[in-house]
Order: sequence, then C-alpha cells, then structure tokens
Amino acid sequence: MRGSRKKKQERSLAEEFEEKERGLGRELLSMLLYMGVVLGITFLVITFLGQRTYVSGDSMKNTLEDGDNLIVDKITYRFREPQRYDIIVFPFEYKEDTYYIKRIIGMPGETVQVREGRVYIDGEQLKESYGRELMENAGIAEEPLTLGEDEYFVLGDNRNASSDSRDPSVGLIHRDRIVGRAWMRIWPLHKLGILKHQ
Repeated sequence: MRGSRKKKQERSLAEEFEEKERGLGRELLSMLLYMGVVLGITFLVITFLGQRTYVSGDSMKNTLEDGDNLIVDKITYRFREPQRYDIIVFPFEYKEDTYYIKRIIGMPGETVQVREGRVYIDGEQLKESYGRELMENAGIAEEPLTLGEDEYFVLGDNRNASSDSRDPSVGLIHRDRIVGRAWMRIWPLHKLGILKHQ
C-alpha cells in the first residue's frame, strides 16, 4: 500500500514537473514570438514608414537646432510630390552615412537665381520667411539655374552657415535621392511636436 502511494506521489511529482516544463516552454515560445513581431514591425516602420535622425550643426537654425532628434516620414512622397518649403532629408553623396536636412526652395522646371542675397524664382523674388539673413554667397546660383523635371534646389534656413544647393558638392537634388521629409521632433522633450513646413 505504501509502495503504491509512493509511486503515485512520484508519478504526481513527475507530472507536475513536466507540466511546469511545458508551461515554461510555452512562456518562452510566447516571449520569442512577441519579440519577433516587435522586431518585424520595427523593421517595417524603419524601412518603409520612417526613420530616426538627428541634426548636427546650425544650417537649419532657428527652425532646427544642433542636437535635435527627428523622425523622418518616408511614406508621404510615395503618394505625392515634394512641395516648396518642405524640409527634406537626403544623403550627402561624398560621405557615407551622412544625411543633409534642408528646405526645398526651387521646384522642377523652375529657374532659380540668388541676386543681392535674395532668391529669385523665374525672375521673381521669392516671398519667404525662412532665410535668417541676406545670403553672402550665391555659389552656383549666381547665374540662373534651370532645374530638370526631377530636380530640386534646397537651402538651409541659416543661409550663411549652410552647405546646400549653392555648393557644387551638394548641387541640385534629384527626386530619387530624397529619403523623406522631416516630420516630428522627438528630442529635446520640451520641443516635442510635429514640424511646420509651410
């Protein structure tokens, strides 16, 4: 009698142990599945919808400051074309893993020129409030530049501290080089919010 009771207890302990092992296995599998889903969604968001970037330097001051962290919207331009005054992100082709953040000023097909420190589009002075001061250097825009059907002329808001389309190393930006538009500032926290483009 005692022997059978002991065997039953041993069997009961063994079953209890197996049940705990199965429970741990299910929890581990559930956790791995959850992590896989989170990583998959993160990958999709970063690849197709948005990416995080940060501002280095003062070329977009006062709109964006050195050290600002941004989310770049990579999906909007799949449904519509970039617009004048959009703040865009594009790679600098002469330095790997370096991206520039600038404002679109000239649109495809337009003629852009910088005269006496001001921007002219198709011979008319551009009415804008983004440039902080008169430009000291017109660069390649000293002479009229006619943009191709997929080219954009970009400037930093802090014009005299910006390397932009006036600089031959940056030049005109082709549509296929635009990664996306700066959408939201996420750092510093007191400036958290959606960026105004227009």
